[in-house]
Amino acid sequence: MLRKTPTGTWIPAWVPESTATVSILLLVCSMVQSATGGYDGSMLNGLNILPAYTNYFHLDNPAFTGLNTASVFIGGFFGPIGAGVMTDRLGRRPAIFWGSVVTLLGILLQTAAQNIAMFVIARIILGWGSAISSVAGGVYLSETFASRYRAWGVGILNNFYYVGSLIAAGVTLGTGQWQSTWAWRLPSLLQGVFSFACILVLPFIPESPRWLVSKERYEDARLSVAQTNADGDITNPIVVAVYKEIVDTLEWEKKNDMTMSPREIIKSPTARKRTLIGASVGPFSCIAGNVIASYYLGNELDTAGITDPNQQLKANVVLNVWCLFCAFGGTHLAAVWGRKPTALLSQGLLIVCMFIIGGLTKIYQDNPDGASKSLVYGDVAVMFLFQGIYSIAWTPLLFLYPPEIMNYPIRANGLALSGFALNGLALLLTFVMPIALTNITWKTYIINGSWDIITFFLIYIYWVETKGKTLEEIDAIFEGEKHSSVPDIEDIRTGRKTVDVTQIELELHEDVGLKEHEA
Repeated sequence: MLRKTPTGTWIPAWVPESTATVSILLLVCSMVQSATGGYDGSMLNGLNILPAYTNYFHLDNPAFTGLNTASVFIGGFFGPIGAGVMTDRLGRRPAIFWGSVVTLLGILLQTAAQNIAMFVIARIILGWGSAISSVAGGVYLSETFASRYRAWGVGILNNFYYVGSLIAAGVTLGTGQWQSTWAWRLPSLLQGVFSFACILVLPFIPESPRWLVSKERYEDARLSVAQTNADGDITNPIVVAVYKEIVDTLEWEKKNDMTMSPREIIKSPTARKRTLIGASVGPFSCIAGNVIASYYLGNELDTAGITDPNQQLKANVVLNVWCLFCAFGGTHLAAVWGRKPTALLSQGLLIVCMFIIGGLTKIYQDNPDGASKSLVYGDVAVMFLFQGIYSIAWTPLLFLYPPEIMNYPIRANGLALSGFALNGLALLLTFVMPIALTNITWKTYIINGSWDIITFFLIYIYWVETKGKTLEEIDAIFEGEKHSSVPDIEDIRTGRKTVDVTQIELELHEDVGLKEHEA
């Protein structure tokens, strides 16, 4: 049964009374956004192998190929600049809506592209819209999911990248034998399905309770907490405690002159520390080395001796299935083991794989005619292993970890900064990687592996653990104290501690006055 729910925005909501159903809808919102990015990467991977695409756009040198592929990151580079402010001012759901609309516009233009210029402009618009949706979606889902579901709910925001990738790999494999331009136009058009599905889900999920409290819509926020924690029961002890924790923390931030300005991310030493740690995830995930296989699998397989386009397309399908399973395994590790240990495990293994790939590629290129099949397949196997290991940590943590580290005043703008840095580096790397693979071949992997070592030690020294805590409880790690008197939510949920609901109700009444508690 649906319940009409105030949202404080122009987008109405009719939210199911069942928390399980709400959680599923939130997951769908998360999945379809993630799938858009994954579909794009895999689609371009497939298109860069298709003669119908490369011949149509005359992609006869690495620079043109890099520009066509990397142009989505030009939009992704500029999109986050205003995404944080938009998300804070308009609301989380409206920002997701407008990001999805812009993405759809870019997809339609890309499908209709008549030349390289039109294709590049379309992909810039697509990247711009996707960046807005990613920032708003990451903030929204982290603030809306119950803390016990957050690792899975927000981790899936990027895990389904590989579902989109798998669908695109299958589509490009199916259209790969077509001789018309629809060999690449149809895969492009189908990319819009995910953004459209996201728009359809928005009217059936509540607005972020943190955003509602910040707008002094207290009862609406409390209902949102109840809908995502206790089947809409606003008197449930968990609901009352979570709501009180949010109100107390945002009131403390307001009293300490914390604002929603982008300057807040550098205003204090604590803010700068939280911003640097949270925003590091985007750049770290980008420079790990996955850009090569994500967009230039064909070039990578060429260096290993597998040059048949049909075999490369099939390898693309298998790779995405493998990475999807690894991403889910990594999400489980992040949930039960912790974010930092999962990142260190994955990063350490990536370093080993990167140097092995570089070494095997060098051996093959020194004597390609005399290279054994075991060498070729061994190189490809390690490439696949690398992508799977990458997916264990960086796929779920990309949108899970930053909003956990950043508190409410800097969350949207901090996540936008992470996206800005990620897309800036991705723009650079996707442009130069085909050039590097062509000119310095195996040395590309050695260079990448070297800076991965630096990343490992930065994670080990500076990252903190956030497992099992609500967003408000993470404040104690950085500021030495929690800004609410209620016990930690996980302690209440597991029965280790209890709360006096009547006493908390009295405190809430004093905190927010008679604004919305008279009812």
